[in-house]
Amino acid sequence: MKRARFAVLVMLGFTASLAAAEPTVVKLWPGKAPGETKDFGPEKFLEAKGKQVQVKRLTDVSEPTITVYAPPKDKANGTAVVVAPGGGYSILAIEHEGTQTCHWLNDLGVTAVLLKYRVPRRPGQKPENLAALQDAQRAISLVRSRAAEWGIDPNRIGMLGFSAGGNLTACATLFDKRSYDPIDDADKASHTPSFAALIYPAYLSENGALKPEYTPTKETAPVFMAGSSDDKVCNEGMPVLYLALKKANVPTEMHLFATGGHGYGMNKNIPSNARTWPDRCADWLETQGLLKTAK
Repeated sequence: MKRARFAVLVMLGFTASLAAAEPTVVKLWPGKAPGETKDFGPEKFLEAKGKQVQVKRLTDVSEPTITVYAPPKDKANGTAVVVAPGGGYSILAIEHEGTQTCHWLNDLGVTAVLLKYRVPRRPGQKPENLAALQDAQRAISLVRSRAAEWGIDPNRIGMLGFSAGGNLTACATLFDKRSYDPIDDADKASHTPSFAALIYPAYLSENGALKPEYTPTKETAPVFMAGSSDDKVCNEGMPVLYLALKKANVPTEMHLFATGGHGYGMNKNIPSNARTWPDRCADWLETQGLLKTAK
């Protein structure tokens, strides 16, 4: 009986050792974030109004962070993805486009890094999303600088974003210049993701044409995109970006579902094949060799 109990305890301990560790929260900036002049007060969650879907809406973020979700050790493959929730650069849909996405990535063996970037937009900045872009670039550099500590391949650090977060991911992928002056050794690491996934990305086009600032080059990292044709918020940006990426010979895959609307995130209950985008994204990650254990 004692041996049996001992065996059970050993097995429980072994199982616990394979389980994912508690998430690690890291401040992006050693002091105040660059360009911060206004006090937005403490961050808070907004209540849904009218016909808004009941989702967690975080706003008034002045202290940006990354939260590192490590996969179970027996699944970890060395790939990492920085996750940028959407919210029109006003709020962060922090759960169904954030933490739930991180748990899905962990299931794939990927280290997920939830980016809590500054919202709402700071007035008078150019570009309008400058604060968020600084946070995204800093997050990529910071994760890459700590790759060895977190068991990550520095050449396999990507970014995935939804809606405005998809726009932010496009900016981080396509903009070569760092949007702030380097402040420490972490900024010696590259601020550009190794690959990108844009899920119903916003603000990429104007009057049916790709905005010039999003023009890719042959050096642009591989891109995955998914969205819906009936998305009234941003249904033109993906196709025109896809054509531009194809013209630049950038490895690209796009899934444009007939229905689904906008903002579904990880919601599996929508009556549309758009709910399968995580499966298509996982397939793409696998074909890119990103789900194999890094050597």
